[in-house]
Amino acid sequence: MAASNLVHVAYTTAEAREQILEDVAVAVDHLALAAACLGEAYEHLHGASADRLEENLYRPVQGAYGRTRRTYVQFAERVGLPAETFEPASAGVGSQGVRLFIDRAVSASADAGRALAELQDSMLPIEAGDPELRTALAEIREVVDGVPGRAREFMRVLGR
Repeated sequence: MAASNLVHVAYTTAEAREQILEDVAVAVDHLALAAACLGEAYEHLHGASADRLEENLYRPVQGAYGRTRRTYVQFAERVGLPAETFEPASAGVGSQGVRLFIDRAVSASADAGRALAELQDSMLPIEAGDPELRTALAEIREVVDGVPGRAREFMRVLGR
């Protein structure tokens, strides 16, 4: 009887790890869209506004995107599961304007934050993850959760 319990636990752990990877992949996709939108917004700006967007929004989101991808790949390697490859996201038509691109980036970042929060709240990272995963998720969320405030500040001074 004990042997069947061990098999069941191992299967449950494997399933939980697959779910962790699926949830992190959702966040990767949202952050890819956010980074693409901010990149497109940057292309429509010039001078100081472009520099502020890059420093205050693009770099943090791009960093969170890269960190989330690395977290995904490294966790998959540590637990012996195959890692998905991610395609670049499209920001959409360039004529949408800076404000719309920034709004879309904020929305996509918020979606990524929600996906990570739900994953953390599920307790899967504690039950089937590892310390590296938990640390990375917390650090990524800290960056992502700051995006709306940085975007509001950027939009407040845009064009001044």
